[in-house]
Amino acid sequence: MGRYIARRLAQTVVLLWLVTIMTFSLILAAPGGPAVLFEPGITVEQMEQMRQAMGLDQPIHVQYLRWLKNLLRGDMGTSYTLGMPVSELIATRLPATMLLSVAALGFAICLGIPLGVIAAVNRGGIVDNLVTLVSFFGISVPVFWYGLMLIIFFSVNLQWLPAGGMITVGESSLFDLLAHLILPAVVIGTVNMAQITRYTRSAMIDVLNADYIRTARAKGLGEAWVLFKHALRNGMIPVITVIGLLLPRIAAGAAVTEQVFAWPGMGQLAVRAAFQRDYPTIMGVTLVVSAVVVLSNLLTDIVYAYIDPRIRFE
Repeated sequence: MGRYIARRLAQTVVLLWLVTIMTFSLILAAPGGPAVLFEPGITVEQMEQMRQAMGLDQPIHVQYLRWLKNLLRGDMGTSYTLGMPVSELIATRLPATMLLSVAALGFAICLGIPLGVIAAVNRGGIVDNLVTLVSFFGISVPVFWYGLMLIIFFSVNLQWLPAGGMITVGESSLFDLLAHLILPAVVIGTVNMAQITRYTRSAMIDVLNADYIRTARAKGLGEAWVLFKHALRNGMIPVITVIGLLLPRIAAGAAVTEQVFAWPGMGQLAVRAAFQRDYPTIMGVTLVVSAVVVLSNLLTDIVYAYIDPRIRFE
């Protein structure tokens, strides 16, 4: 296992290096630049002076090597628009995104797995059809529309929950934080809950038809014992794959939800940096998100080995 983890970590370094090269090339190839956004009416000469001051007049490979050299020293650069070190910007935004991601994933797991099990046990019945309908809704509903509908219903009409932000000005209580967290977590969690439900249902149907389940029932074991002791554990192996891939995808894909609810996370920072051509911030956010994705996949593989003793990594 130790040798496998070391090999995967070495592959992670190479993969992140390739991601930075692709991202750096794409953002510099985009038309326009930060100089135009700062001063829309500047002349060509003034824009060239600003490009020289930012080092953007140099060849792409020279700019990349300079950025990579600074990165290896722990310096992600300084934001063009905010004037702050990118590492500080990410450090202030990352906890908010991780809090939202964990809450959304927890909501998705707590609802998705039980609904999937219930649908599998009642395969072909009314309950199964209702769960399938809910799953299709979660998969197909546009996130921005769903978020706006929840804001209108719970924040505008009922006034139960705040419409956006992370905290209320002048408030610092845990209850206030949870109140702001509910709506964006439900929006993101609903989409991912639908996927967990579908995978759990499919996996449980396969397991419930297995020979060892019929043997356990023939021995007189209770249905609840057969379901939760024998079927659920074996049925969770493919579901863990989905869950392991969902957390980094939630963190990386929360940009729309964070914009709708004004949640001060990485997604909101990335969108703003992309519109403002803030190259150092884009590179820093991309690097962090890519690292989260790769390390989450590695953690999923490790959990595999503990859940299913048949799996061995050479």
